[in-house]
Amino acid sequence: MRTPTAGWSRRLGSVFSAGPVGEADAGTATTARVGTSAPSGRLADRVAALPLRTRMLVAMIALLAAVCLVVGSISLLLLRGFLISQLDVQLSSVGQRFAQSWGHKPPCGSEDHGGAPCFLLSPGQRFGTVGARIVDGEVRQSGVLGGDGTPHDVGWREDNDLLDVPVDGQPYTLHVGGLGEYRLIAVERPDNSAVFVTGLPMAEVNATLVRLGWIELVVAAVGLAVAGAASTLIVRITMRPLQRVAATAGRVAELRLDRGEVALAERVPERDTDVRTEVGQVGAALNRMLEHVAAALEARQASETQLRQFLADASHELRTPLAAIRGYAELTRRSEDYVPPDVAHALSRVSSQAERMTSLVEDMLLLARLDAGRPLVREPVDVSQLVVDAVSDAHAAGPDHRWTLSLPDEAVTVIGDATRLSQVLANLLTNARVHTPSGTTVRAELSGAPAEAWVRVVDDGPGIPPALLPHVFGRFARGDSSRSRAAGSTGLGLAIAHAVVSAHGGRVEVESLPGRTVFTVCLPVHGPGGTPPPPGANGAEANGAEANTSGSNGAAPNISGANISGATVTSTGP
Repeated sequence: MRTPTAGWSRRLGSVFSAGPVGEADAGTATTARVGTSAPSGRLADRVAALPLRTRMLVAMIALLAAVCLVVGSISLLLLRGFLISQLDVQLSSVGQRFAQSWGHKPPCGSEDHGGAPCFLLSPGQRFGTVGARIVDGEVRQSGVLGGDGTPHDVGWREDNDLLDVPVDGQPYTLHVGGLGEYRLIAVERPDNSAVFVTGLPMAEVNATLVRLGWIELVVAAVGLAVAGAASTLIVRITMRPLQRVAATAGRVAELRLDRGEVALAERVPERDTDVRTEVGQVGAALNRMLEHVAAALEARQASETQLRQFLADASHELRTPLAAIRGYAELTRRSEDYVPPDVAHALSRVSSQAERMTSLVEDMLLLARLDAGRPLVREPVDVSQLVVDAVSDAHAAGPDHRWTLSLPDEAVTVIGDATRLSQVLANLLTNARVHTPSGTTVRAELSGAPAEAWVRVVDDGPGIPPALLPHVFGRFARGDSSRSRAAGSTGLGLAIAHAVVSAHGGRVEVESLPGRTVFTVCLPVHGPGGTPPPPGANGAEANGAEANTSGSNGAAPNISGANISGATVTSTGP
């Protein structure tokens, strides 16, 4: 025969056996978290990449959701405690009526055959009330009050669960067989002859808690939706000053600050520079930084202007004495008087160096004028004719190179300065001739489009060193021994080409590998700013190129009236 204490101990063991499992699960979860640190890092990176507005909204909604969860949980726990305390009061009254009914009248059933206790028929009993009389650890009578107001017997499973109630006069919550969850109390008679177990169902308490939980869930969801919409509006309004500050910084970032005169007039609006706010502090700091940058740019511009003016003045002033030196040297060499050989050689060197110095001064003066923004001549220029003339001159200066030319059938015309563009082509071809060994093939290619024209100068020489490539258009840029100066180069040819092309609104680029170096000049057809040429500006006519495959020593073809001696010419027409 089982004792109530032993049965209750077994019940407790079954109820709380989930504790170690929960601990094991927690340990497993901890292990899983340790093993998934990399995904957690990726998640943190994704969160950090979200906009500040989104993170603020997510944080606010998450905080509100946590508050709703805590408040809802606490309210459910407090309500559950209150309802159970009310149920315990009713349970005590029922237990007292049970004991009193037993003391005044015999049980409704026989002790030998069991039956429902008579107290279940007492006035005021709730439907679902359960009761049992236990004698010597055995249930002698047990029953439950049905919905029709009559007591019904319970099965052996319910009897076993009723035996598990501790006999200490305190209420307990247990599951009674197929009847569900009950609040039970066991009281022993003063003469220790029997134990009376009384219970009330927890169905109403649980239903009330579930109903309240759903109400809280719906209210919390609606509240979070309203709070999210309101927070979105509030955050959007709050972030507007920061957006204006970011827009100011973006406009400054789009300005060309690396060269020329820069008017840095962008500032954060005064309303966004209130130092009492965080955004105002950022705006004020940005304005101070922009003022410092503007002052530095003005100082740089003043220094560059002064330097350009000095170079222009110096170059201009040096032209006259250099011309006088060359004139006197040439006059002395042509004198009828006898000139000793050593003096004649010295005069020849003086004349040669004076010519080189004059070329350097002219290049420096041109760069100074281009840097100063002097306007260029704007007129229709037949680029096809310029390329033909430039290749002819290059072939005459470098007969030990192989020169090829590729022209379209239609003439390519742009708006620009013919003299300066001719100098660009001459500098590029001279660069290819001077910095490549004899026998190198140099190819000039011309192609056109409705909006742009391209001139490419390609050679199969040793190439440009990678360390020099980013600075090849710099002034006085010098290559290594494989591309060292073999003639009187000033080191300003590519710098002038870059400056002239930029002044025309175009660009010049270079790609170089051992065995292939390509300089590409891109010119807008309508000149700087894309302004269409005036009527009749494109009236220049040019003949298409005729192919000559006779090689570098073949007959000289005639293209637009220019005779290209010894150059291979191909046509790239459609």
